[in-house]
Amino acid sequence: MKRVMLTVAYDGTNYHGWQLQSNGISIEEVLNRCLTELLKEPVQVIGASRTDSGVHAFGNIAVFDTQARIPGDKFSYALNQRLPEDIRIRGSREVLLTFHPRKTDSIKTYEYRILNEEFPNPVKRLYSHFTYLPLDEKKMNEGAKFLIGEHDFKSFCSVNAQVESTVRTIYSCEVQREGTELVIRISGGGFLYNMVRIIAGTLMEVGNGKYPPEAVADILKAKERTAAGPTAPARGLTLISYEFPELKESPERQEIL
Repeated sequence: MKRVMLTVAYDGTNYHGWQLQSNGISIEEVLNRCLTELLKEPVQVIGASRTDSGVHAFGNIAVFDTQARIPGDKFSYALNQRLPEDIRIRGSREVLLTFHPRKTDSIKTYEYRILNEEFPNPVKRLYSHFTYLPLDEKKMNEGAKFLIGEHDFKSFCSVNAQVESTVRTIYSCEVQREGTELVIRISGGGFLYNMVRIIAGTLMEVGNGKYPPEAVADILKAKERTAAGPTAPARGLTLISYEFPELKESPERQEIL
């Protein structure tokens, strides 16, 4: 028996999120089906992040166990021949049987894209959130600085979340303008349900002048979901990467995890 880790990229537009669902097809369901067909044995993957419906990924992580003799680094080639074109394996490798992507310390990075121009762009409608309201990225960056560090992020968590603690650590959070797009890039040790999308919605309110940048600190202190801004739409969110210090990979290799 061996455990194989997959780096998975997908366009989440046509899927009901990562996790198995009774009301629609999910990324997990497709991976399970393709692996089972390939290996002729029942396979169930374990995902690092259970992304929501419509959220995209460039570097989500999944592991599975198999008795197959296929080398770990060859699974990406075999699977990509069977997967639909909106899901791809960007890399595969064998890991220790004890490695579990949700029980291992990691650094997780997300990007939220905002199209900020006068009219919507149909080419970008599936991968960014559109707003015609002018956004001041300097003020958004000032507000984002209050999020860095260890805080209780209860104000930035969906009220439906069932977690033991709402304390999380954010390592970096910054806003960059790329032409008519604003990109919020945030890295942390873990995130609460809808946390990144609520942060994005709140920073947009800072950018359009509804809140001053220092209001972000007050929102954190409030520990009330109603204190923060709206939950930004899923389509603007992409899970960029995972880094697992335990795997002791080189920086070049970690960048695609």
